[in-house]
Amino acid sequence: MVESQLRSRGIRDQGVLDAMARVPRHEFLSPQRWNEAYADHPVIIPEQQTTSQPYMIASMLQAAQVQPADRALEIGAGSGYQTALLAELAAQVVAVERYESLAAQAREALARLGYKNAMVITGDGSLGAPQFAPFDVIVVSAAAPRIPPSLAEQLASGGRLVIPVGDANQQMLQLVRKQPHGSLAVRDIEGCKFVPLIGKEGFGG
Repeated sequence: MVESQLRSRGIRDQGVLDAMARVPRHEFLSPQRWNEAYADHPVIIPEQQTTSQPYMIASMLQAAQVQPADRALEIGAGSGYQTALLAELAAQVVAVERYESLAAQAREALARLGYKNAMVITGDGSLGAPQFAPFDVIVVSAAAPRIPPSLAEQLASGGRLVIPVGDANQQMLQLVRKQPHGSLAVRDIEGCKFVPLIGKEGFGG
């Protein structure tokens, strides 16, 4: 997976490549889906959600430029796989998941694999986790119609937000960097398609 799907497509961040080589993706899926665990496509998980294509996860993490001392926020924990990758890269990870059933499964997998620097909470991901802010990195694994103001507010100065923005059918993955004076610098990365971010500052808000 790392060589054929990631390095060959331009993923160059060695920390991201190493993390994806270490984290066993199948541990975050039901045994019935193990044959798809390392395939080059998203994998269906409960609650009509997906765990993203490995390349897309790697692209998001590379764009986020996660550093070892960073505090990271993940929106849309899903199976917990990307939470584990962030836990490999950052000092502390808070992940928000809308569905308690998925959050519980993610917690169980993270605990089983020994990740002690990550927590999964339930809530409206579009509102972030203000009680734990600010964050150096925020990675959003669901599509938003616009950059949620709450997430921008919870970014530390110099912090990076990676988020798919667009309509329900097609989005652009964007890197948002918070400038020292508080404004946001936005750069397009690549086209993508994610499940919608449901919440007050997402779809349906």
